[in-house]
Amino acid sequence: MSDGLAAFGGRASLDLLAENDWAVAFRDRYPVSPGHSLVVPKRAVQSLFELPPEEFQSSWELVAIVRSQLQERYQPDAFNIGINDGLAAGQTITQAHIHLIPRYSGDRPDPRGGIRWVLPEQAAYWLPSSNTNKADFNLNSKGDS
Repeated sequence: MSDGLAAFGGRASLDLLAENDWAVAFRDRYPVSPGHSLVVPKRAVQSLFELPPEEFQSSWELVAIVRSQLQERYQPDAFNIGINDGLAAGQTITQAHIHLIPRYSGDRPDPRGGIRWVLPEQAAYWLPSSNTNKADFNLNSKGDS
């Protein structure tokens, strides 16, 4: 199996939190919140969706374990858990990884919308002036309409 940790500097350079047969968890080197951690498959793949089913499931099982550890240690009020799947989604390291970002009441003035803020003009779907109602979500086009 190829080394999925090489993209992060290799095992020796990581602050390991947990591990199972198919994935490793460690602290993010550039945390956006106290406790920000990553779960990374041991197999070198750019997308989690390239993994065999057992390895995919094992990665998410490790997410649950690390979430519990972070909850106990940092006592956050909530979590953002997600992936940047591909360059257009903001993936800057071409090894699949899952972010666990502990969130705390007051860390943002208005956290409503959460992950939707990756596209700010679409995020405030609850507001009448939101562009969400105007957006073309036709999956057959690439925005060239």
